[in-house]
Amino acid sequence: MFTQMQIEEIVDLLVTLNSNTKIYLGCDSVRYFKKKDAYARFATVLIVHKNGKEGCRIFSNISYERDYDLRQDRPKMRMINEARKVCELYTQVAPFIDEFDIEIHLDVNTDPKYGSNCAANEAAGYILGMTGIEPKLKPYGFAASYGADGIAHGRG
Repeated sequence: MFTQMQIEEIVDLLVTLNSNTKIYLGCDSVRYFKKKDAYARFATVLIVHKNGKEGCRIFSNISYERDYDLRQDRPKMRMINEARKVCELYTQVAPFIDEFDIEIHLDVNTDPKYGSNCAANEAAGYILGMTGIEPKLKPYGFAASYGADGIAHGRG
């Protein structure tokens, strides 16, 4: 997921910070087509809110995978893959961040009128089961909805 250099940068930053620091993990994706095949660009982020008041530092990874969702308006597989990727990141960085307050955010909507709602319960259950952390979904999952979204769309 993250490179060794990114992990070292995260560790180097964290040793300079106090216990008011919060860590936010999130993932978002964008669907696109290459010829007739659907793909997704996934942006997975770790956001360090320094000392609770001194701004943030965003670390990110972008990856690409085929998207096999049959219905573009019900992106269940892509939402589950976002949950999987944020769990992979958590597993990778957990030994370095366990002394800080950690939140996991997903860009999955809890409102049934939105397509991503089709995966809300499964994605949240996956995160809770794999990490022991109850994730925050829309509208509270800002690390995914804003941080990762900006990177997935090329704005970060």
